[in-house]
Amino acid sequence: MFLFKFRHKYTNLFHKKTKRSSCDYRYFITFVSSLKTKINVFKKETEYALRALAYIKLQNLKGRRPGIAEIATEIETPQSFTAKILQRMVKQGFVQSLKGINGGFYFDTAKGDLQLRKVIVSIEGDSLFFGCGFGLKHCDENNPCPLHFSYAPIRDAIEKLVTEETIQGLAQKLDENGKVTLIRTVQANG
Repeated sequence: MFLFKFRHKYTNLFHKKTKRSSCDYRYFITFVSSLKTKINVFKKETEYALRALAYIKLQNLKGRRPGIAEIATEIETPQSFTAKILQRMVKQGFVQSLKGINGGFYFDTAKGDLQLRKVIVSIEGDSLFFGCGFGLKHCDENNPCPLHFSYAPIRDAIEKLVTEETIQGLAQKLDENGKVTLIRTVQANG
């Protein structure tokens, strides 16, 4: 919906404020249409970590401790990269691991819920929540960049979302609703 409103708003703006040739208009429409491509908020490592941790917790709810191969297969990520990410998550104390026949990854129930924000900050730092949308080093209310007043509410909403949401909450949603998924590809019915 946001993309539709954006495309509609700026297409109308183009028509009203400019008298350009149809070639310019087609170029503009091509540019605006390209905006529907996926915009990644997080790095791949962060995406994989969040998906892996949610999968681990989901399996823990079922009384299981998944291993690296199972996790990587189920969330469709490269096994070696997933192993490195989970090793980092273990070192930071977000998840535990056991070696051996009954081994695998698990959450320490005594630690409580894990905010998504903590995982994100451990991988990417906190610049997503405080940084400038235009990439400037010195951008604030008193010295705003051209995007500041449009970007700040989006940035604040993302921070609110990842602060309130937990890995355990995501796993619970996965467990309760068969329509929620951790895989990137969607298979057609029938």
